[in-house]
Amino acid sequence: MSPRRAITPVKLGFEETSIRIPIDAIMPLREVTATTRRSIKYGQIAASIAEVGIIEPPAVARDSKDPNRFHLLDGHIRVQILRERGETEVVCLVAVDDEAFTYNKRISRMATIQEHKMILNAVKKGVPEERLARALNVNISNIRMKRNLLVGICPEVAEMLRDKHVPINVFTELRFLKPIRQIDAARAMISMNRYSLAYAKSLVAATPADQLVEGKQRGSRGLSEDQIAIMQRESETLDREMKRIERDYGANHLDLVLALGYVARLLENARVVGHLAKYHPDILAQFQKLTELQQAA
Repeated sequence: MSPRRAITPVKLGFEETSIRIPIDAIMPLREVTATTRRSIKYGQIAASIAEVGIIEPPAVARDSKDPNRFHLLDGHIRVQILRERGETEVVCLVAVDDEAFTYNKRISRMATIQEHKMILNAVKKGVPEERLARALNVNISNIRMKRNLLVGICPEVAEMLRDKHVPINVFTELRFLKPIRQIDAARAMISMNRYSLAYAKSLVAATPADQLVEGKQRGSRGLSEDQIAIMQRESETLDREMKRIERDYGANHLDLVLALGYVARLLENARVVGHLAKYHPDILAQFQKLTELQQAA
């Protein structure tokens, strides 16, 4: 019998229970500017809090010297709105010690599909669409668009784009495509890190007729057959170029890491730095920038 492998315990990112904290005991890590307070997003969050309260608790970390004081990691706008409303306490998630320095890098804002699921859940629980519209400070037609976001979208694409910030109208374009082509289009958007409506339209325009949903005629897209043929050729060329880049990426990245390591070692030598400072200051400045970028990465 083979020895039983030890199970490594999963480390929790937050304390097991959320707690109610006095707002005056929370220290923001950044200021909510006047420009932010005038933004549409700020107004939407304020309307949501006024209508249904805090949905997603702010995240904080305990101060290392005073456990009754907290550093605000995420939720600056929510906490600022509560202050303006005269609230004195808020329920928060409390991050463990090492999360205080990494939480802002790891946090994922609510993506389009996640928001769609949140709206569906709210509707299933009996929340009227009108109330949701008031809570999110949007037109009720916007709520209905988000509710029906994945109608005509294959499950594989919904899974691929679940955590991406995709404009709602992009899903309208994807509905022109058959499921296999939808998957290809989603892969292209992810590979290029491009989720704009214009890019989605170009993918649809470059799609062969047999991969379009029946009844979705190209004539309504406003492109001639010649334009479509050109876009299709450009799309195929782009696909080949992307595959070549993906194939070469590993080797190129290794070369870059080795080169940066060599430059960093050079700058540890005082004689080399002195020589470069005296005879090649421009090169020294560029080397220093490279090492600073490497350290910040």
